[in-house]
Amino acid sequence: MIIDLEAKYHHLEVAMKEHIHGVDTARVRAAFDFAREAHGKQLRKDGNEFISHPLAAAEIVLEMGLDEDSICAALLHDCIEDTDVTFEDIEARFGKDVAGIVEGVTKLTRVTYTSAEDEQMENLRKMLFAMAQDIRVILIKLADRLHNTRTMEYVEPEKQREKALETMEMYAPIAHRLGMQRLKWELEDLSIQYLDPDATREILEGLKQRHVEDEAFLETIQSKLTRRLDEYGITGQVTGRIKHLYSIYRKMYSENKLLSEVLDLHAIRIIVNDIADCYNVLGHIHELYRPIPGCFNDYIGTPKPNMYQSLHTNVIGSEGVPFEVQIRTWEMHQTAEYGIAAHWKYKEGKTAKAADEEKFAWVRRLLESQQDSDAQEFMEALKVDMFADEVFVFTPRGDVVNLPKGSTPIDFAYSIHSEVGNRMTGALVNGRIVPYAHVLGNGDVVKIQTSNSAKGPSRDWLDIVKSPEARNKIRQWFKKEKRDENVVHGKMSFESALRHANISLADAMSDDILPKVLSRASFGAIDEMHAAIGYGGISAAKVVNMVREELRQIAKKSKEEEPLPDIPITHAIPKRAPQGVVVEGLDNCLVKFARCCLPIPGDPIVGFITRGYGVSVHRQDCHNYLKSLMEPESESGRWVRVTWGSTDNSLYSTVIDLQVIDRVGIVVDVASILNKLGVKITSFHARTLDGGVSHITIVVDVKNRDELVSAMAKIMSISGVTDVSRTDG
Repeated sequence: MIIDLEAKYHHLEVAMKEHIHGVDTARVRAAFDFAREAHGKQLRKDGNEFISHPLAAAEIVLEMGLDEDSICAALLHDCIEDTDVTFEDIEARFGKDVAGIVEGVTKLTRVTYTSAEDEQMENLRKMLFAMAQDIRVILIKLADRLHNTRTMEYVEPEKQREKALETMEMYAPIAHRLGMQRLKWELEDLSIQYLDPDATREILEGLKQRHVEDEAFLETIQSKLTRRLDEYGITGQVTGRIKHLYSIYRKMYSENKLLSEVLDLHAIRIIVNDIADCYNVLGHIHELYRPIPGCFNDYIGTPKPNMYQSLHTNVIGSEGVPFEVQIRTWEMHQTAEYGIAAHWKYKEGKTAKAADEEKFAWVRRLLESQQDSDAQEFMEALKVDMFADEVFVFTPRGDVVNLPKGSTPIDFAYSIHSEVGNRMTGALVNGRIVPYAHVLGNGDVVKIQTSNSAKGPSRDWLDIVKSPEARNKIRQWFKKEKRDENVVHGKMSFESALRHANISLADAMSDDILPKVLSRASFGAIDEMHAAIGYGGISAAKVVNMVREELRQIAKKSKEEEPLPDIPITHAIPKRAPQGVVVEGLDNCLVKFARCCLPIPGDPIVGFITRGYGVSVHRQDCHNYLKSLMEPESESGRWVRVTWGSTDNSLYSTVIDLQVIDRVGIVVDVASILNKLGVKITSFHARTLDGGVSHITIVVDVKNRDELVSAMAKIMSISGVTDVSRTDG
């Protein structure tokens, strides 16, 4: 649909006059005209002028409640990136603040998303630095992403999935951490439709079928509660809704339920004028409906770290249907909808109030605590800090301490001070002595026992703690106090990881590999790397991945310089082998799949002519294939080109590895998901590791790579699953 840009801009101008006191509409119009001229004949995928996108982003920024500079920056945010306009051009015309915001957004845009952890980490680090300096940069970037997500229907399917995954892993968590629930929900609901279209279509169709029934149920509850408030003279607004699409999706697949089995689909929100009325309304709710034990949370008395405040209670209606009730004031509602944007006000270039600075202390703390971490650790820390549920515990003096859900007394000790954690000898929870691995619950009173003669933390603590802050402080202690021990421990771990990856120590230590790996990991010498592995600054697996990547690069270069030999083609049209693989130049030969890498349809593959056993098919990233390209004496001439043909819905075996938090029922949950998807399990092995973690290895039969990726995505949604990966056979 072609947009009437003048009408759309007029709507923005009217809204600005209503919401921004003293707005200079001529300046905003100048920004619109400047950007429109700069983008010239550029078009969006939907056929509209490119300026339609910055204009939509500006509307979203205005909805957030931001200022005139932010709206100008939103209109100009793609100029430096996509046109000949410079920072100096924008500064001269619209001022330093606007130019600074545009440049900040541009720096984030220039880093494109990739599955490589290093680039993810750098992108997120840049976002956090920008957030700590001027929150408006992130808010405009979120507005930019929201509009792009709304219009993803015009993008090619592969790009849709890539951008949807990036949105779920990066932008939705940031919106959550900033308290911007409305934006977070929309990003998630839109993205999941591209990541798992079949499941979301099923949910949407199911909701459509029961729409009339759900609306009637909500209307009954709303009417009853509205009458009750009127009867007692409480001024408030009662609204009802069905839970968001992604919330339903997670509940169905984490608990392996059908839509009809998800009972708490309905939510009621009551907004009143003051805090006293919040608690009054809570009393009326519990008088009218039976509360569900253990399902009440007071986020007014103990706000979430992202500033969210509300009373939450789950009750059962007269029809026997459970539903959630949220009770809050109007101010709390604004914060819940728009998060930090509801509080972040700029006045004529002045900096934010000191009180607002504390709202971003978590950003600075996270940046400081992760300076020595590798990409994988940084990503894990972000997921914990941005997405994990919280638990609120108390010091003996009654101070509230907020920790990630699943935290232990060790996490609590290090949240108080590094020395408290380092000198910890025991812990009491609610007056009782508990083990270090004890999981803290809401309302627990925790007392840490310390001693000046304590020997310091144990390495085992790294497997027990939940919070990134505690893990980093423990590592810093080992880094400082136990260098020689770290070198020995790290060397053993590194060599063990190499053996596990089937990479020889000689290859890893070669002059072609080691200097590049040390440079990539920012180490000056091999002992520094061993020490870092020893104290946990970088994982052995991470370094081995770097070694593998360098080996692949050398193999790739060698492959380009010496391409696979051409085999005389004996048939004009290659024929399909019975196993669904076309062997170039050979007909009716025996084909088998290599057990070292277990390829499946969709994988890039290569064939090896064996002695007497036909052609063995390998993945192109198979370590045996890459190793053969590295060795001049190998039989590289026996590698041939192969491609996938028609597979006729045949099944192919491959292996999935899971890292999970050890809990009752997790094995059943994983098996149930695979069973529900129709994925055949041929082997299932689980073993418990230290620190409450388990490792699960599953051999499955699938039709192709897409089916495997879909199954892995659904497994990842199960509560307690921390990592899902595909391994060699």
